[in-house]
Amino acid sequence: MNQYHSEEQYLEELQRNSCLPGGFSISVQSIRFVPEEKQDGPEASMNMTAIVLDEPTESFAGVFTKNAFPGAPVRIGRRLLEETAVQGVLINNKISNVCTPQGEDDAHRVLHAFTRAMKGKIKAPLFPSSTGVIGWSLPVKAMCEQAPELAAALNKDSLLPAAKAIMTTDSFPKLRSVPLGEGRISGIAKGAGMIEPNMATMLSFLLTDVSVPRDMMRRVLSRVVDRTYNTISVDSDQSTSDSVLFFSSGVCASVTEEELEKALMALCLPLSEDIVRNGEGCGHVIKVMVEGAASESQARGFAKALVNSPLSKTAVFGNDPNVGRFIQALGDYAGNHGVQLDEEKVSLSLGDETIYSGGRFRLDNEKEKRLSGYLKERALPAPCPGYPVHDKTVEIFVDLGIGGSRARVTGSDLSYEYVRENADYRT
Repeated sequence: MNQYHSEEQYLEELQRNSCLPGGFSISVQSIRFVPEEKQDGPEASMNMTAIVLDEPTESFAGVFTKNAFPGAPVRIGRRLLEETAVQGVLINNKISNVCTPQGEDDAHRVLHAFTRAMKGKIKAPLFPSSTGVIGWSLPVKAMCEQAPELAAALNKDSLLPAAKAIMTTDSFPKLRSVPLGEGRISGIAKGAGMIEPNMATMLSFLLTDVSVPRDMMRRVLSRVVDRTYNTISVDSDQSTSDSVLFFSSGVCASVTEEELEKALMALCLPLSEDIVRNGEGCGHVIKVMVEGAASESQARGFAKALVNSPLSKTAVFGNDPNVGRFIQALGDYAGNHGVQLDEEKVSLSLGDETIYSGGRFRLDNEKEKRLSGYLKERALPAPCPGYPVHDKTVEIFVDLGIGGSRARVTGSDLSYEYVRENADYRT
């Protein structure tokens, strides 16, 4: 189990793992601007982040949100997947560039300004990626004016500045790195609210210097995303901007598809759980494991129903083992999806304690005390001190007694801080 005692200790750990894979450079610059849609409001700050390959690559992959109102960067990114080669991504926080009057044109203008500032070093398209307030327009003029400094500051020192710069309501940066063959895969992510990806406000950028064919990358990324980012939920809201982009510089020898998938899972699973642990106002990370289902999708449906139930989430937040809320969430899902459950075959545990089996709750005074203590022992401080204090989770086990399939979903509780953060988001 990882435990951190200060923000400095956590950042030192990230720094040790922040070496860029070969063939990549990054740059971060900040700007100040007044939002066009809120001229009477205070000046805002925005970070611009460039992740650029030394040379164009044909080995790239991406998975995007299924939200029916996607941002302009998502629309552009879907088309870029058909390109022969690309050379990186240009990211901004603060504004997500969703459904604005000239969203795609604005994104292209910023990309063009950066490409021009690179003076011939950019030979293939760049992906745009934006996160932040939905409905506001990009401050294009200020971003274009900053492009030369962003280009001039490209370096190969560390991926950590990029992990910090893409944050919005995140309390701490999220960065992971694992070895792969002669090289490695490194990844960063942002996301704290509006989190229940279905793809693929969550962004993740994955970089490797290992040579990987495009078709293999896309197969593996799709499978890994489905078992990692698609199994998390903070508030059951799917963002308009969810994106995962994966690039290979190809400067190291190739690996097998099995080796790639194993390494990518080892990277993305903890990275996705970092997002939940950093969820807005998160007081507990909740891990629901459902087995005995008729299919994996059914198991995932039940797990999400439990982890997304406001009543279940608030019980966990209050360290109150009100486990009847778990049963109602499961029964609600079954009843509304035509799933016949045999009460006698269903079992439910919280931590190591059986709380329901044989059609009856298994509770007593001493068990209630132990369950409350279990929840308290896994609580996170609120508000977040700027680093993950520990990686403990509240573990809920469900056996439906129907079949042989299983799934895992990781989510967060529902706290006062979550409501406060989202009520005051723009004000």
